Amino acid sequence: MRKITDIHELRQIQIGILDEVHQYCEAHGLRYFLSSGTLIGAVRHKGYIPWDDDIDIYMPRKDYEQFLREFKGSEQFKLLNPAKEPHYYYTFAKVVDTRTLMIEDETDGYEIGVYMDIFPVDYVPDDLKERERVFKRKKLLYKIRRCKISKSNPLHSRLAYWCYKLLPISVEQLNRMIRKLIVRKESSQYVCHMTEAGPGVKSCFPAEDIASSVDIAFEGKTYKTMVGYKDYLERTYGDYMTLPPVEQRVTHHFEAYWL
Repeated sequence: MRKITDIHELRQIQIGILDEVHQYCEAHGLRYFLSSGTLIGAVRHKGYIPWDDDIDIYMPRKDYEQFLREFKGSEQFKLLNPAKEPHYYYTFAKVVDTRTLMIEDETDGYEIGVYMDIFPVDYVPDDLKERERVFKRKKLLYKIRRCKISKSNPLHSRLAYWCYKLLPISVEQLNRMIRKLIVRKESSQYVCHMTEAGPGVKSCFPAEDIASSVDIAFEGKTYKTMVGYKDYLERTYGDYMTLPPVEQRVTHHFEAYWL
């Protein structure tokens, strides 16, 4: 194996994955949106944030589920579906480049290629108290799941880790409970990325922001993002056009290799 030490080489692999997903979505009428730090980079830098090393996209739940059902990938590109991958650490989909290998501290040896994250966006309750209840329960379920699936303690408390670890409930049961909680059949005025513990109530944004997509430039190419991307970024990050302090300009912790 050859270690990938040049961030530009790593990014070219990721952009290859994005191109594959973009072309598939365009051909099959599926909506996707550059999101999170990738979207900030597109708006502020016309490409990656200078210190960033991954790509994130959102998909409305309906489009996400169709993508999981129908995207077959190729010899080079493989879809990792949380519902079908045994011992899968994550709770959202990824498309990986099968020619590569990534080693991440937090995944405790789970082997995965260089990837792009795909997050579904779900409706959340319009009633604020009910929304807060859902988010509180979501955070707890993800915390328990992480303790169940991790070989090392992801919490500050050793006692809490072992309490959650030894609960008489399986990861499969937790996955079903999480899905029942976050996947809502009825539409509402607000949406959020719900497949991680982290996003809180303040991360919700109007459903009208993802009602359609618009073109956006990223690394010299044209991709898609949500029509209300400015509103989404302001609600999520505040003054997203201002560079953060140097100490907050962090990258992810992993090593990448060519197989």
